[in-house]
Amino acid sequence: MATSTSFLPIAKNRPIFEDLVTQALDHALSLGASDAAAEVSEGQGLAVSVRKGQVETVEQTRDRSMDITVFAGQKRGSASTSDFTPDALRQTVEAAWHIARFTAEDPAAGLPDKDLLAIGVKNTLQLHYPWAVSVEQAGEIAIEAERAALATDKRITNTEGATVDTHEGHFILGNTRGFLDGYAFSRHGLSVAPIAGRGHNMHRDYWYSSDRRANRLANPTELGRYAAERALSRLSARRISTGHFPVLFEAPVALGLLGALTQAVSGGALYRQASFLLDSLGREIFPSHINIAEDPAIQGAMGSAPFDDEGVRTSARDVVSAGVLQGYFLSTYTARKLGMKTTGNSGGSHNLLMTSSLTKRTDNLPAMLKKLGTGLFVTELMGQGVNYVTGDYSRGAFGYWVENGQIQHAVEEITIAGNLNDMFRQIVAIGSDVITRGSKTTGSILIESMSIAGT
Repeated sequence: MATSTSFLPIAKNRPIFEDLVTQALDHALSLGASDAAAEVSEGQGLAVSVRKGQVETVEQTRDRSMDITVFAGQKRGSASTSDFTPDALRQTVEAAWHIARFTAEDPAAGLPDKDLLAIGVKNTLQLHYPWAVSVEQAGEIAIEAERAALATDKRITNTEGATVDTHEGHFILGNTRGFLDGYAFSRHGLSVAPIAGRGHNMHRDYWYSSDRRANRLANPTELGRYAAERALSRLSARRISTGHFPVLFEAPVALGLLGALTQAVSGGALYRQASFLLDSLGREIFPSHINIAEDPAIQGAMGSAPFDDEGVRTSARDVVSAGVLQGYFLSTYTARKLGMKTTGNSGGSHNLLMTSSLTKRTDNLPAMLKKLGTGLFVTELMGQGVNYVTGDYSRGAFGYWVENGQIQHAVEEITIAGNLNDMFRQIVAIGSDVITRGSKTTGSILIESMSIAGT
């Protein structure tokens, strides 16, 4: 066995990682463990930030980890190390074993059933697109985006900078029920945050682009200009009166509503009874025109995976169909706590798409503003004012006041409030202005009425 490994190339290290996992599992069994799981991973990244045309920070990261989980019947212990030498491997396995022996029994503890594991599943998802970008090249791209923002208008007086980041890595996961597999992955990003105005009337906005493939990131000049336009549009900001009005969530903000659903119907929240959607399976929680699909097998997508964090194979499914909740997000442990089966969501959701059967191709943002009529168009939310036990929702917001489908002025220093139960049921429309961020996709979302606290 090799006593150390070098960072990348991934193809070279994969057999070494498989050997490390196998030896860890074998050692756990030799100690008397009933089952065990191990994961070995490594990654490297680069982030270059610029401000006012000069490189401000350069951050290079390299990390590696071996995580071991050992079972003594229904007792579990875990340990980890970044040292891949034989002595460190043995000591880490033994530490996990000692923890398992003296911890309390948990009837839900244990590995997934073998028939649920992705044994022999071929990974064709193409999740690894390395980007051999140097510090100098990354800096030039970031400077181009910032320069474009500053050149958009004289009222763009400053920036909080621009950043290019890239990360790639790989892992091998295995357990004593016959699973041993892993894959390489990558993610890259570009962002810029311009500041418009002077003195007491200064406003910041930002925009970013991210993808597994660097060649699919937004053009730096176009991204910089768009971020600047967003900042400029804030200069008209003022407060509005308190009242109840329709609210249109811009697509990137609307993704938070999809995230709220994911949190509320996750196994951890459900078995702890910390969700406003307890016992909601088979119930209509959205209007009948709303559908949410999960598809882990989209090639190159950020949320794609052939198996979850436990090695359970993933599969496409309907989470919500015609407004009715069809499934939760469960790991092996949370599923057992609920008396159910894992949904292959240990580690989170996979490529969620929220749609409406009422949406037409022409339902772009201007069309959605017309549907809004008179009300609030929200482009930013602040704070963490969501109570997942009750569904109460209260967030600081920034956006635009709309009358007769036309934006009148920006709106600041307001709070929007409601209850997620009501908000979900009051979704009137979803736009065709679809955006994907991470593992979630939706268009802008129009809600019939919310409370807006202003002056």
